[in-house]
Amino acid sequence: MTIDLPVEPEVIRSLLVDPQLYSRVFVGIGACEQLETPIAGTTWLLRIGTAESGVHTRRAAFAADRQGGLQLRCADSGALVSVRVRRLDETTRLTLTFLSAARIHPAVAELSNDDVIAWAEAGLGRMVELISGAHTSTVVNGENRPLRQRAQVAGQIVSTGVVRPLRPLRSVKQIGGLAKWGFNLAGGYAAAAAYAPGRAAVVDDRGVRTFREMHERSRALAGAMSARGLGPGDAIGLLTRNHAEMIETMVAAGKLGVDVFLLNAGLSGRVIENIVQRHRLTALFVDEELDPLVQHLHTDIDRYRTDPDVVDGTTGQLIAQKHNGFRASSRRGRLVVLTSGTSGTPKGARRPHPRGFATVAALLSRIPLRMNETMVIPAPLFHTWGLAALQLSTALRATVVLSSRFDAEDCLRQIAEHRASTLIVVPTMVQRILDLPPEVRAAYDISSLRVVASCGAPLAGITVLRFMDAFGDILYNTYGSTEVSWATIATPEDLRVSPTTAGRPPLGTRIAVLDKERRPVAIGAVGRIYVGNHMLFDGYVNCPPPDESHGLLDTGDLGYLDATGRLFIAGRDDEMIISGGENVFPRPVEEALSHLPQISEVAVIGVPDLDFGQRLAAYIVKREGSDLDPHMIRTYIRHRLSRFSVPRDIVFLPTLPRGETGKVLKRLLAPVQPAH
Repeated sequence: MTIDLPVEPEVIRSLLVDPQLYSRVFVGIGACEQLETPIAGTTWLLRIGTAESGVHTRRAAFAADRQGGLQLRCADSGALVSVRVRRLDETTRLTLTFLSAARIHPAVAELSNDDVIAWAEAGLGRMVELISGAHTSTVVNGENRPLRQRAQVAGQIVSTGVVRPLRPLRSVKQIGGLAKWGFNLAGGYAAAAAYAPGRAAVVDDRGVRTFREMHERSRALAGAMSARGLGPGDAIGLLTRNHAEMIETMVAAGKLGVDVFLLNAGLSGRVIENIVQRHRLTALFVDEELDPLVQHLHTDIDRYRTDPDVVDGTTGQLIAQKHNGFRASSRRGRLVVLTSGTSGTPKGARRPHPRGFATVAALLSRIPLRMNETMVIPAPLFHTWGLAALQLSTALRATVVLSSRFDAEDCLRQIAEHRASTLIVVPTMVQRILDLPPEVRAAYDISSLRVVASCGAPLAGITVLRFMDAFGDILYNTYGSTEVSWATIATPEDLRVSPTTAGRPPLGTRIAVLDKERRPVAIGAVGRIYVGNHMLFDGYVNCPPPDESHGLLDTGDLGYLDATGRLFIAGRDDEMIISGGENVFPRPVEEALSHLPQISEVAVIGVPDLDFGQRLAAYIVKREGSDLDPHMIRTYIRHRLSRFSVPRDIVFLPTLPRGETGKVLKRLLAPVQPAH
């Protein structure tokens, strides 16, 4: 077949010899990863196919011939693709020859010549768009069609059973609870209490609470808080682990119109003191074990222990007073989530109230959660992801299982004991479960588990594949932030094809990859990721907001969209370094090193360099008993990526510094002295 393109031959050759572009512009190539082959030449591992047709891996070698063309030969199938490039008057003609193409993937045998030509033309056309800078990197899921979106939301909510057209009396009570308290935790528990009062709402280390008990106890707590002078517009701090009393405090404050700052249990006492003073918090609700973090605060700040015991100064004692007579505030209390602080001081981000059922429908459009099931949430509730799952659980009338601390084996025990269908985790928890010995994992029947939803940090591609091979295709990877809530969700089908993808936007979400002038870049090109949905945060407390463009919020991340609309994260904008004039991201180096069986954890950062401006430094946790030295690591990266990606500094650590949500705190890694 022949295809004519309006570009110079040298330009198209430069693109053809970069196989990493293939997975970005050609539909059906999910990943193209360089392998370590220092003797035989560069070999690439291609993931070819779709979830429907099946994914096949092929080892391929790309080589330029003497005529300036290109050959792709699959070593494990014998298939060959040859590309000849020659100049015409105003175009460049490509002649493509496919030999034994069906061996690349069985589905190819079912394609006609016209199908193959159309596929090749579309992919090569996207390469041309990369050169010309076409503005194509925008993906919308219902955001620009309000009427259609509302119909989709209604269909999603009714089909899932969040609202049922039958049983009108219960439905009226359910809607009444939402109307009185709003589409927040307070309204969610009130609505669930009206519909299923005796169903277990929360199971924690201390016992079980039904939806009726959660609603009534939080109402009594709100009354006691009101009797002690708290009211609309006040702000309190909540410093606790995951348990029912934490939720009751959030719900009570919401009913009273009081804002709640969700304090990270991993913060230092000094940072907490700064937050309390800066935001003028009126009272603190604190777990007994975390009380030392606030013991030096001024005594004029009221403190309550979040304990169920009916003793002075506890939420249990306040609830036992049964102060139910308080005036419901028209002002909805806000939840203020602190950013992770991985690159500096945590900022308070005001979370918006969910706007109707659209929030529920958005997540359900990509994650198949069901009504009246059990959800295990080891992810911290003070984190956006754990909090979002908790809010969603009330609409689904799900029983939520909590534990004060995460333990991988105990997590499996909880799933088996409660026949849980859903697990809400952060990436480090995925790795900890996967690291359990096979005999430990086999001791628990977790066949009830249908969804493992991860968010909070990137998942390494090898971790994704190992987890799904071990537990089945039940992993969902959510990309978002405190500021934008969710942006994209990768389903197991997405992850089988492209293990490193962040997925596609859910219902009502719009994403764009923009250049410095805030224009969309071409498909496959790297730019800044912007997100728009109805759950964008309401701004920082005492800090300027991120950049915004046409209703889209800047995430601070760089990435690209592929030809199917899947998003890929290249890294944080502030993590990219320039070494010897080359732009280098730490994440591809971390991905490559994660494939080494000797490595348990890895973090890569940029550090100053007197000769190159900046260089990479790798901080590595070796697996017990493994043999690995810096020379082996540098050689491996040199052959797998490029010489600019080779970390000049290799530091072995017993553990990496992590926050309570599992994110690596790269700012705490020991600095390396500049080198020549």
